[in-house]
Amino acid sequence: MEALILKAHGGVDNFDIVHTGMPSVRSSEVLVRIAAASLNQIDNKIRGGLPIGPDLPGILGCDFAGTVEAIGSDVIDLKPGDEVFGMAGGVKGRGGSLAQYIAADHRLIARKPTNLSMREAAALPLVSLTAWEAIERSGLSANEKVLVHGGAGGVGHIAIQIAKDRQAEIAATVGSEEDADVARVFGASGVVLYKQEKPAEYVKRLTEGEGFAVIIDTVGGANLTNSFEAASLNGRIMTTASRATLDLTPVHNKGLSFGVVFILIPMLYSIGMDRQGKILREIAEMAERGKLRALIDKRQFALADAPEAYRLLEGGKAHGKIVLDIG
Repeated sequence: MEALILKAHGGVDNFDIVHTGMPSVRSSEVLVRIAAASLNQIDNKIRGGLPIGPDLPGILGCDFAGTVEAIGSDVIDLKPGDEVFGMAGGVKGRGGSLAQYIAADHRLIARKPTNLSMREAAALPLVSLTAWEAIERSGLSANEKVLVHGGAGGVGHIAIQIAKDRQAEIAATVGSEEDADVARVFGASGVVLYKQEKPAEYVKRLTEGEGFAVIIDTVGGANLTNSFEAASLNGRIMTTASRATLDLTPVHNKGLSFGVVFILIPMLYSIGMDRQGKILREIAEMAERGKLRALIDKRQFALADAPEAYRLLEGGKAHGKIVLDIG
């Protein structure tokens, strides 16, 4: 098969297109012929040396959509010919999706939403799984006020849609008027241009000073101090990026609950894989109801164009998820 191989950690010049052997299929796996794969920021971090990636030379890429070609002896829920999508590779011990085929554990994938193209389905897994876990673990209820930091980003625009489906009252922080329009289109009724308005100001404007019951912080790091300030008493904060040194005094003073979503744990440690598959099936059902879709950058890339696509992703110039057409 043809695959994009990372030879060494570093820049995108370390990628090569090569012909390599087909992945072997274990008893719990299915062989998927990949039609499309999407890029994620975690790929760039792994490429830079984050020690959760595959041994090098190796294949990166978590997300994909494609068609089942063969199944392992323990697989009973899928069959050859099924169209599937999922997040099932690109980390230590698992082959990635930037190739024509992947051997994926059947518990990490699900049938593709019937109303979505392969490109549309490939854009969903990592960001949707992350947003779903954040919303679920926050305990968000109907009519509660939720703030999504980074509302036009990959996880953020999906979190807005999931919160809307749960009938929450949604606000989002964004960096530009263009991003504000994106957040509104996906369901945010309140929008904050974070460069122009401080937390105390938008908390007063949007919540009458009470604060947000739930905050989904997809920016994280130093921005978590803004989340602490914007949260209501006994509020709940979920973040996807907690690598920071912070004063937790506001967390104590407000009685906040604080959690982290690291969505690669099922792949890295082989725990919770059945739950991941269940969430993907719920994501597919939501997509089929017309309540969930990914914003996709209009530029088209083939597998050989992946280095250029990664440069675009790294530079923050993409307008939506970047998807590669593979098969």
